Amino acid sequence: MRMMTFASRNTKEITRDMLTLIFGIAFPIVLLVLLSAINKSIPQGHGPTNFQIENLAPGITVFGLSFMSLFSSMLIAKDRTSSFMLRLFTSPLRPAEFILGYTLPMLPMAMVQSAVCYAAALIFGLRFSINLLLAVFVNIPIAVVFIALGLLFGSVLSEKAVGGVCGALLTNLSAWFSNIWFDTSMVGGVFETVADILPFSHAVAAARAAAAGNYAAIFPDLWWVIGYAAALTVAAVTVFSIKIKRS
Repeated sequence: MRMMTFASRNTKEITRDMLTLIFGIAFPIVLLVLLSAINKSIPQGHGPTNFQIENLAPGITVFGLSFMSLFSSMLIAKDRTSSFMLRLFTSPLRPAEFILGYTLPMLPMAMVQSAVCYAAALIFGLRFSINLLLAVFVNIPIAVVFIALGLLFGSVLSEKAVGGVCGALLTNLSAWFSNIWFDTSMVGGVFETVADILPFSHAVAAARAAAAGNYAAIFPDLWWVIGYAAALTVAAVTVFSIKIKRS
C-alpha cells in the first residue's frame, strides 16, 4: 500500500511534465516518418531490409523506449537533491519499494509510446494484426531495462550528469548496437560481439518476431532481455540501498 502511494506520487510528477511526455512519444514517430519516406524513395528491392516498415516499426518502438532512462534518472536525481527524499528516508519504505515505486508509473507510459508508434506505422503500410498488441507487451522487459538503467545512474549522478549519460550516451549506444539502422553482422568482429552481449538487439529481434507472429522466435531473445531487466533492477535496488545508508 505504501509503495503504491509513492508510485501514485511519481505518476503525478511524470504527467505534470507534459513537454517530456510529448517529446517521448513524438520523437520516435518523427523518426518513423523520416525513415519511411527515405525507404519509399529507394527503388524496391534495393534498400536495406531494416527500413522496411515491418522491420522498422518494431525497431523504432524499442529505440523510443531508451528515453525512459532519461525520464527515470531525472526524476530520481531531482528527488535526491530535495528535502522530499530526506523525508522519505525516514519512512518505512524499503529500497526495493522505492525502485518499484519509480518503475511502475513508467510502464504504462512505455506501453502507450509503443502502441502510438505502431498506430502511426499503420499509415505507412504496416499491416494491422493482433500480433501488434503482443509486440507492445513484448516491449515491457526492455522498458524495464531502460528504466532500471536510469534509476541506477540517477542514484549516483547529479541531475545535470544524468542528462548526458542517459540522454546522449545511452540512446546512442542503444541505437548503434540494436540492429535497427543497420545489421551489426555487416560490421562483424568486436562490434557484433558487443551487440550480441547487450540486450538491445535481442529486444528488437523479439519485437520483430512478435509483430510478425513468429512466436517461436520471441523467447530465445526475450529471455536475454528479461535477464538484463532483473539484474539491472537488483543493481538499482542495491545502489539505492547503499545511498540510503550513507545519507
